[in-house]
Amino acid sequence: APSPTTAVPYTSVKCIDVRKNHHKTKWLMPWGPNHCEKLKDFDEAVSRQIEANDIVFAVHIPLPSKEMSPWFQFMLFIMQLDIAFKMDNDLKENAEITLDVSLAYRDDVFDDWEEIAHAIEIRKLKCTFGSPKTLESEGRHYDCDFLPFMEIGSVAHKYYLINIRLPVNERKGINVGIGEIKDIRFVGIHQNGGFTKVWFAMKTFLTPSILIIMIWYWRRITLMTRAPVLLEKVIFALGISMTFINIPVEWFSIGFDWTWMLLFGDIRQGIFYAMLLSFWIIFCGEHMMDQNERNRLSGYWKQVGPIAVGSFCLFIFDMCERGVQLKNPFYSIWTTEVGTELAMAFIIVAGICLCLYFLFLCFMVFQVFRNISGKQSSLPAMSKARRLHYEGLIFRFKFLMLITLACAAMTVIFFIVSQVTEGHWKWGDITIQVNSAFFTGIYGMWNLYVFALMFLYAPSHKNYGEDQSNG
Repeated sequence: APSPTTAVPYTSVKCIDVRKNHHKTKWLMPWGPNHCEKLKDFDEAVSRQIEANDIVFAVHIPLPSKEMSPWFQFMLFIMQLDIAFKMDNDLKENAEITLDVSLAYRDDVFDDWEEIAHAIEIRKLKCTFGSPKTLESEGRHYDCDFLPFMEIGSVAHKYYLINIRLPVNERKGINVGIGEIKDIRFVGIHQNGGFTKVWFAMKTFLTPSILIIMIWYWRRITLMTRAPVLLEKVIFALGISMTFINIPVEWFSIGFDWTWMLLFGDIRQGIFYAMLLSFWIIFCGEHMMDQNERNRLSGYWKQVGPIAVGSFCLFIFDMCERGVQLKNPFYSIWTTEVGTELAMAFIIVAGICLCLYFLFLCFMVFQVFRNISGKQSSLPAMSKARRLHYEGLIFRFKFLMLITLACAAMTVIFFIVSQVTEGHWKWGDITIQVNSAFFTGIYGMWNLYVFALMFLYAPSHKNYGEDQSNG
């Protein structure tokens, strides 16, 4: 598959909003037949006595002679301000910039623009200046961090337009002491259409295969005279959560403007993570042959409890970011000090907990292997049929255990990398590029793993009783 995302740089055009009081047209286009009256720079604005409140920064998405497509799935925008140093207009400590932002769309070049969202947003400026602040340094640019700008969970329209005003109000101290802003630049990140098609094809192919094996597996269990044991129930639950993540609901996002798809995808993945982590604990626990509390979920509350709490925290965190973005795409938890610290703490704690979980899992696997090798010494005393049956079980189990560890290690790495990638877009380093092979590989691995579990752990319909000891 092609790489998962593409980053496109945009530079805003400075438009003069001469019709501010006439309200003839609200939207200012940077280019094209109805383009706005442009300013080269702010020196021109000063000489023509144009106020800061009459200047609008306009960005058209995508670039000229291109159009957006629903296959892009989402749009994430990061903003960078070009601020020059001026002795009489210096950048204050902890300066905040207030943006009056509007977003509109249209599907035809001749249509009118329709508003999607409008908000007044505040962003903290984090800038450093490399040279000494003297007259010789005037005109040099500050080195400013990227700022999170907006995120939309669907790309249902062909053309988008962003209009930004920087309203100045000296009495209220709005946009005062933010330095000399020369330009506003953006980086737009969206999913690649080619990657989306490969992803959809995988989901469409894998859904029926997991469904079929699930039905076969449950039929095997219901044929038994006994009730299903805990391990069998948990494997079935894992199959259900895998099917839930597989069902290609995303096909609808091509025809419908469903902005909640990103949030829905996160919830699906969260349920699967929680189920997978819980399953591994129960899977190892059920094979500890010397444990008294077996075949009861209540025996695992100490291990499964923290997973449930962690999943719930992640859900709340996601609702604070993506949930609010459904109403206001310009909102970001990373814009406030508290939000950034919370988000960072959250990612770090989640990463540490996952690493500890993995170590705990390795310890459990080690205990299980030790237990089993102890039991193997009693195999020679059994009848041939029973011995072969148990040898088969032990081999099957050891094979699955090693695959489980590999799968767990990859899942932990995948979770941490995907969290860091998302964070990187918002912290301001766009160099990180996760390979599409990593996404499709992990996703395929989970499916194969769940498939193998059901296949290997379906109860056998053969009868290994003592009466067959001759054969």
